[in-house]
Amino acid sequence: MRGMTRIKICGLSTPETVDAVVAAGADAIGFNFVATSPRFVVVDQAAALAARVAPFVTCVGLFVDASAEQVRAVLARVQLQSLQFQGAESDDFCASFGLPYVKAVRVSAPVDGPALAALFPRASGIQLDAASATGSGGTGTRFDWAWFPRDGAKHWILAGGLDPANVGAAVAGLRPYAVDVSSGVESAPGKKDLGRIDAFCAAVRAADQLTAARAQVGEDVPTQAVTAAPHPEPRASSSPDHPTAPSNRKPMDNRA
Repeated sequence: MRGMTRIKICGLSTPETVDAVVAAGADAIGFNFVATSPRFVVVDQAAALAARVAPFVTCVGLFVDASAEQVRAVLARVQLQSLQFQGAESDDFCASFGLPYVKAVRVSAPVDGPALAALFPRASGIQLDAASATGSGGTGTRFDWAWFPRDGAKHWILAGGLDPANVGAAVAGLRPYAVDVSSGVESAPGKKDLGRIDAFCAAVRAADQLTAARAQVGEDVPTQAVTAAPHPEPRASSSPDHPTAPSNRKPMDNRA
């Protein structure tokens, strides 16, 4: 039987939000080291936040086209257990720091799962987010969920446009390994809403329970309503873009 969907809440910057995310049952916390982001945290701030995280909750450092020296400077001070790269980084670069890593890519067409997995063979997972002209992550934009891969080539992580109202349908219909949210649990860019964090995590767990109950009686979860749902309007973001995911409709490309 499939396990629970993992939950990552990204862009935390205060002790109160870190404590709330842990209490809500999230599996991972993301610290954003992109200076242009409204969710940016300096190294000393991130070190203090990571030190208060409870055992068995993973601290993830997010970077966009940072130099190796910049990444190592963060690792020397902050207790991170995983890295997330959202720029044009190669598999060799991402794997060079001795920690598990997740690679984020932009989605603008149906994803060719095996081809994308082959680009990042050492990634522990691949995060799929919407292609956006305004930024890479935290934009609140959703891609067409019909494009989400259903193969086992990688641990596929769903991001982009998730919020407490739609994440349950996404989990039940798509069965991602994990979901990753930032702006969807905020009241303003960079300002986390504790109530939305609780509601988001509760919606994921409820969807997991529903899926498990249906599996026990051999009932599949329909996906039509999920994939046909209207796309939300994008939120503003100042972050740079992701690379584009390979599609099964066009040639493979590792960069935007």
